[in-house]
Amino acid sequence: MSQIPLSVISVTHNHSTYIGRCLDALVPEVSRIGGEVIVVDNCSDDKSAKIAKKYPNIAVYINSERRGFSANNNFGMAKANGRYLLLLNPDTEVQPGALDQMIDFMESHPQVGMCGAQLRFPDGQIQPSPRRFPTLGSTIARRSPLRVFLRNSHLNQNHLMQDLDHSQVQPVDWLLGACMFIRREILETVGPLDEGYFLYVEDIDWARRMHAANWDVYYVPTAQIIHHHIAVSDKKLLSRYMWMHFISMWRYTRKYFLPPVPFLSIQSNCDQVWQSTLRTIN
Repeated sequence: MSQIPLSVISVTHNHSTYIGRCLDALVPEVSRIGGEVIVVDNCSDDKSAKIAKKYPNIAVYINSERRGFSANNNFGMAKANGRYLLLLNPDTEVQPGALDQMIDFMESHPQVGMCGAQLRFPDGQIQPSPRRFPTLGSTIARRSPLRVFLRNSHLNQNHLMQDLDHSQVQPVDWLLGACMFIRREILETVGPLDEGYFLYVEDIDWARRMHAANWDVYYVPTAQIIHHHIAVSDKKLLSRYMWMHFISMWRYTRKYFLPPVPFLSIQSNCDQVWQSTLRTIN
């Protein structure tokens, strides 16, 4: 496989409102550095795939059935030829030079497995994308009915790293899945995303596995990306997406903090899934 500098993978599902702006900003930057853009459309009911197909030199794959965030991004990564891979949400707008900043950083820091740009809301405010690993307290503060009272608590603020100096490049526990920039070696030493998570928490899991394999995870604020941050799981306390978040957190808790139960084994089968994905598309 001949390698190019960068492959950007973006998964769409009814993102027609955003994908055009995303690709308008992304395609020129990727083309300039000799990279590629891969869009995986996850059974959209709108014009997301049609919009993406209008851009030249973009690979667009359309699912025949709806799949999870991990499965879709794993498929895109298996198709990718880049030395570096960027998983990027379709509701983002890459700012000029951001990709160069992340590539340069990774080139000069070989022990870093993943880095992430500084995400900003459309109004320019900094988004809390670097995070600390969840604890029981932070989960209660963020995902239980008590979150109405604990939104400004130390538990929530600590999880969101509100004490962070956002002007400094620095190591972090994990990064929001909207922007995950990795070196290809991660797929060989850590494996792809765990497809046992359909949606949510897969970004936390991946970073945890990177740390366990002695890779560093870094926040690189010199690279900036606008993120519209739909955050559907934060809109309503009792919703389908909130329930999916609970399920993913339960999987994460069982996987790392509870003793294994044979008939409820959830040990990650990432390596097997990855090899199966490669065999399927090659």
